[in-house]
Amino acid sequence: MSGLKSPLDLVRSRWVSAPLGFVAMSLASLLAFNVGKDVAQVLFGGSQAEAHVAAVPATKPLAKPVTLTPASAPVNSAFVVKSILKIDEPIKFGQYFWDESAAATGPIVVTVDLEARTISVFRDGHEIGAAAILKGYGDKPTPTGVFPISEKDADHVSNIYEAPMPYMLRLTNDGVSIHGSKVERGYATNGCIGVPDGFAKRLFGVASLGDKVIVTDGKRLGVGQPIIENAAPAPTGQTVLARQD
Repeated sequence: MSGLKSPLDLVRSRWVSAPLGFVAMSLASLLAFNVGKDVAQVLFGGSQAEAHVAAVPATKPLAKPVTLTPASAPVNSAFVVKSILKIDEPIKFGQYFWDESAAATGPIVVTVDLEARTISVFRDGHEIGAAAILKGYGDKPTPTGVFPISEKDADHVSNIYEAPMPYMLRLTNDGVSIHGSKVERGYATNGCIGVPDGFAKRLFGVASLGDKVIVTDGKRLGVGQPIIENAAPAPTGQTVLARQD
């Protein structure tokens, strides 16, 4: 409607219609304040101005984010994640990836995430292999912990189930191991970690006795994180001398 004025029009009209005397008085006050401040600074040696500044805390610049690295796991350690394979989609059952170009030599560490049902092979901190796994359920769960590889047998056959366990890497004396398996949806193991045969063969070729296999249930690793320190020790208990699988 033409009779209404916008807020901006009202502000303009107020400035425009302000009495000239008011404007002159405001300018005179401002000039007197600045002159008085200059006189005070001359009389008191600037101490009054310094006290005013000191009363207002200085604003500190924002600190840049700092990535903390545990002292026990330096950046150049072979057991810190340096790179991971570029895999753009979830790994399907029976599928695996293998690329050793990032690390031709170096110590091997294997990680298993039971929740994600995946296995990763790291050499000198670089992921060189990854695959989907089968795991145990119910009264035959796959245990978590840090397990050294204690035996290798490319043509192993279970003495309990009389089933082939190709490229077997033993983790425990009571039969838990990594071995080649038919990795498909709906299948499970009796506590072992089943991997595709092709992946099992490659892992068998690079792994050595004593290499650590870290089994967790839902812990993820990112670049810069320690591999071994992220896992709890393997459960302790009475040693089973008779190997059964």
